[in-house]
Amino acid sequence: MAAATDTSPIPFRQRAGSNWLQSLTRSYYVRKVLKTLFTVVVVTSFIFFLIRLLPGNPIEQMVSQLIVQNGLTEREAYDQAAALFAIDFNRPILFQFFEYLFNTLRGDLGYSILSPGATVSSIILKFLPWTIFSVGLGLILSFVVGMLLGMLMAYYRDTWFDHGLTVFASIFSSVPNYLVGLMMVVWLGIQWRLVPIAAMRGALSPNVAPGLTWEFFSDALFHAALPVATYFITTVGSWMLAMKSSTISTLGEDYVTVAKARGLTDWRIITAYVGRNASLPLFTQLALSIGFVVGGSILIEAIFVYQGIGLTLSNAINRRDYTVMQGIFLVITLSVVFANFFADILYSWLDPRIKLTG
Repeated sequence: MAAATDTSPIPFRQRAGSNWLQSLTRSYYVRKVLKTLFTVVVVTSFIFFLIRLLPGNPIEQMVSQLIVQNGLTEREAYDQAAALFAIDFNRPILFQFFEYLFNTLRGDLGYSILSPGATVSSIILKFLPWTIFSVGLGLILSFVVGMLLGMLMAYYRDTWFDHGLTVFASIFSSVPNYLVGLMMVVWLGIQWRLVPIAAMRGALSPNVAPGLTWEFFSDALFHAALPVATYFITTVGSWMLAMKSSTISTLGEDYVTVAKARGLTDWRIITAYVGRNASLPLFTQLALSIGFVVGGSILIEAIFVYQGIGLTLSNAINRRDYTVMQGIFLVITLSVVFANFFADILYSWLDPRIKLTG
């Protein structure tokens, strides 16, 4: 006698829903998205509490100034300073934290504590484009030049050309960017007087209006020249060495040997066969480097007084402007985390085995 089969639709729907949920959680991209969102929440929470561990707050700094400058008592100075700020530091820290998370999820980063009436979003939108322009331009230039030189170093290895550029790349890739910036200021601006350091301060001249004009672009390049040169000099060496190593491993492939046997020119082999394959790992590194564009400019912008987001963050830290610090750190966190996310996606697209073993 045949066993009765269960034709009820409910178990089938449950199994279908369970299978769909399992396939969703096993998806490589879903796991990456969840991991990215979790990282953003954890880092943002850590930054909130870390900022409040800094010694002093805006009210305490203002109290000290009022006592010294106006001769007020400590209580009078505290009452006057507390009335200037839109945040109450006496509330429980957990209440402030959950309020901050709720406002951030709504896209509200609050107002600057020390600049009443100025929203944190407007401050970020005002100064962030200048940092993206200067650091981004230096990164792109160093990436392109580093790839070309690294390819040539590998193809003409063990020659004076290779040895000379290897020494150059090894030295400048290990020198901190702020040290190169200080040397530029001292030597080019003060000792040799080759560049007008004072005139190059800021991100734009006061009499130049932003717009799609040559005057605007030339003036922006003039003010960003030294920061861009600093980023270029201190990063091009690492791209050169990475591209050289990748190209050397690619030159040993069989298809390169076949291309040489066919009598193709060296330039044709470098561009069509070697360059394309050797540069693939570097594009994932470029995606990671883009994430550090926002946060890698604090010292350089302070040295050259370049009015970008790095200098704004430095001033906010010195003045304990908590809301501005939180907003800029949030932007830095998002840029780094999502750069890692897109780098993982790009690498899994280039090498599908990553999705199986990740």
